[in-house]
Amino acid sequence: MNEKTLAYWNQYWKKREAHPPSEVEAFQFGDDANGLAELVVSGKKTATCSAHILYEIENEPLPYVGQYAIVLDEADQPLAIIQTTEVTIQAMNEVSEAFALAEGEGTYKEWWDIHERFFSELLGSYQISFAPNMNIVCERFKVVDRFYAKE
Repeated sequence: MNEKTLAYWNQYWKKREAHPPSEVEAFQFGDDANGLAELVVSGKKTATCSAHILYEIENEPLPYVGQYAIVLDEADQPLAIIQTTEVTIQAMNEVSEAFALAEGEGTYKEWWDIHERFFSELLGSYQISFAPNMNIVCERFKVVDRFYAKE
């Protein structure tokens, strides 16, 4: 985590006169970090998903309700802090239209096409084929703070 992001995180907790969680992840969304981060900041994106198998391959813990994360743009600058409100694991072809729309990237068909391409490329780098019934981790979140740069 870069200095600016760490300072933003610490300031968020200082304003609340509370101790931060011991761990926080700072990350970029998908393959359009700026566009997706702006959807988060604007409130149009309140959900995200990831391939379940990658948590197993990379030996990473699954997200959990109450978890905080810092959303970064493509230059690794902080834009917002989010908190996970729901986590489910389901087959991609069973994801509801309401969840797909909460990802903020258009219609259900657009969501499907974007994610099929993204997961096909990502899984391909692990020599794994995309399957419509593959399990994905579906997260809903809320924005708890937006970063405002002081000029």
